Amino acid sequence: MYHKTLPYRLFSVFNYFILAVISIGCLLPLFHLLMVSFSDTSAANAGLVTLWPIGFTTEAYAKTFDNANFLTSLWVSVKRTVIGTALALAVNSVAAYALSKDNRVFRGRNVYLWYFVVTMLFSAGLVPAYVLILKLGLMNSLFALILPGLVAVYNIILLLNFFRSVPKELEEAAFIDGAGYLRSFVSVFLPVSLPAIATIALFTMVGHWNAYFDGLIYMKGAENLPLASFMQTLIVQGSTTGFDPAVIANMSQRTLRASQIFISALPILLVYPFLQRFFVKGIVIGAVKE
Repeated sequence: MYHKTLPYRLFSVFNYFILAVISIGCLLPLFHLLMVSFSDTSAANAGLVTLWPIGFTTEAYAKTFDNANFLTSLWVSVKRTVIGTALALAVNSVAAYALSKDNRVFRGRNVYLWYFVVTMLFSAGLVPAYVLILKLGLMNSLFALILPGLVAVYNIILLLNFFRSVPKELEEAAFIDGAGYLRSFVSVFLPVSLPAIATIALFTMVGHWNAYFDGLIYMKGAENLPLASFMQTLIVQGSTTGFDPAVIANMSQRTLRASQIFISALPILLVYPFLQRFFVKGIVIGAVKE
């Protein structure tokens, strides 16, 4: 009966209206970017493009995909995101499972937990991190982009709290059937933890895909840069690496940059809808306990 009252209906309409306005405000810049990328040089340079392309052309995308350095950077980012996400899920989920046990099962659990938590509060800084990567011989290596952020304590805490919410009877039943901790983790905890796993995967994927600064300091040469770092050199530093000078002279920088930005954002836009339904549930369940 409460949901049928007039004040509640008005409140719901108002909320939907506000959410619709916010959603449109978030989507319009991306849509405008897409329209600019499909417009001709003169219209883009004159700033005439709004929400519809003027002089429709796909030349900007053709020239972007002709840039070998752009494609190489795209492939580096794909490898970094896939490998980095897989390794992060494996490492963080195992750590969270161990830390989800109480002191009777895992002695010294609190000591290890605080060891991880301290790393959230204090950092050695950029110079020691650079020296460490250099001394380990990881410069210009894909693992220089993956290993420093492999253990994410925030993600471990989310998974830890989710694992603690799983009924203990499920694990006890697995033990009765002869399973050990590893089998219990793989066969019991991981299948029921899909919302939390999907949430962590989304955090990690977006983090790897959008990270640019580590690529600038650990990678030498345009062929080793991940896409976000390559885009930073193109857009912020104004580099024209990999483009034919004749192409640059005859094309609008706005259309080229718009096409590159849209292509770099597209993979996350395609993946997010498949993980979004798990996102809210994973955040809520993983945040309500210690």
